[in-house]
Amino acid sequence: MTTSPTRQADTALTGRAWHWPGLHEPRHSAARAAAARLVFQHAVRTLPVRVALPGGERLGAGGPDSPVMRIVRPGAFFRRLGADAKIGFGEAYMAGDWTSNDPAALLTPFAARMADLVPRPLQVLRRWVDARQPAHERNTVEGARANIHRHYDLSNDLFAAFLDESMTYSSAWFAPGSDDLHTAQLRKIDGVLDLADVRAGTHLLEIGTGWGALAIRAARRGARVTTLTISAEQKHLAEQRIARAGLADRVQVLLRDYREAHGSYDAVVSVEMIEAVGADYWPTYFQTLDRVLKPGGRVGLQAIAMPHDRLLATRRSYTWIHKYIFPGGQLLSVPAIQDTVRRHTALAITEQRSLGPDYARTLHHWRTRFLDNWPQIAATGFDDTFRRLWEFYLSYCEAGFRSGYLDVLQLGMAKHR
Repeated sequence: MTTSPTRQADTALTGRAWHWPGLHEPRHSAARAAAARLVFQHAVRTLPVRVALPGGERLGAGGPDSPVMRIVRPGAFFRRLGADAKIGFGEAYMAGDWTSNDPAALLTPFAARMADLVPRPLQVLRRWVDARQPAHERNTVEGARANIHRHYDLSNDLFAAFLDESMTYSSAWFAPGSDDLHTAQLRKIDGVLDLADVRAGTHLLEIGTGWGALAIRAARRGARVTTLTISAEQKHLAEQRIARAGLADRVQVLLRDYREAHGSYDAVVSVEMIEAVGADYWPTYFQTLDRVLKPGGRVGLQAIAMPHDRLLATRRSYTWIHKYIFPGGQLLSVPAIQDTVRRHTALAITEQRSLGPDYARTLHHWRTRFLDNWPQIAATGFDDTFRRLWEFYLSYCEAGFRSGYLDVLQLGMAKHR
């Protein structure tokens, strides 16, 4: 199953007719399904979870208080795992083959043991059984626009339903004793701007506009901002929000790829955009920061990171996240960032902070808001399969940060004079 979901009336905000090619007809291979069942049983035998199958069969090492996974349709579930475990596990949730009353808590032990869920002797088979990323999802200038369109142009109303009022779609940074998402998002933005030393009179380039929150915050400091996006939906709403804030004279929003950036800037910031760049283009991305930054200028970067050994093991794999959420996406590792910056730029990393636990809290807020506001989201035309897709996506990511498998970093960089 390599096709992605499609819609009729793609740009309409109402009346969507969703199609999920192949989702409700998992490919059948009795041998692979049987093998997948054995691998799954091996993986959960020591995990602190409870897996319930029809007929009373129980798997896992969890106690009464452990999270529960209920496999509703084991035949379809194991056929999906046998066809492609990296995609089939999430598709099984989308299709209702398994369920959980707290999928983030359930997935956290899986994420913590990600490296050894599959027995090591079987891991050498990855190159033959893992799907590869499609060539058309490479992040060329044209490919990147198509990839971004599939996620960020879904609907501004969808994102407004679960984000805070700043419309910030990246990890917040919570102050001690506070659980207010909006305050934490502004604190995160200020942290990035401080790393780039953005102040009154700064000419700032932002790579990845989002819906304009950072540009507005920087302009209120007295900076002049040029911000780049390749999402038409985001550009439209960002410009409206900037105008309502009375800052249209200080912020210019351009529909432009980062590789097409030109000019000379005192500072550059980019918040969780590099994950959409792709490994083939990491040198180009950092070279662009270097090229447009004045000598003595500073960079504020926020990036999601994974363990370096897992990056090396999985960087060519095609996963559920690629197929349904972020086509062309690729997380970095700290060594990958350090090596690319050192080899391809005159930049030096000067500061670093970790916000991994904050991202877990951020995602929990988003998932709660998404489910609480599902009726209004559904009213715009999204179907129940989409709801399960996004619930799994937000839970899957939350589990990654809760377990420590994933981290998110704020990095400060300086360009030598």
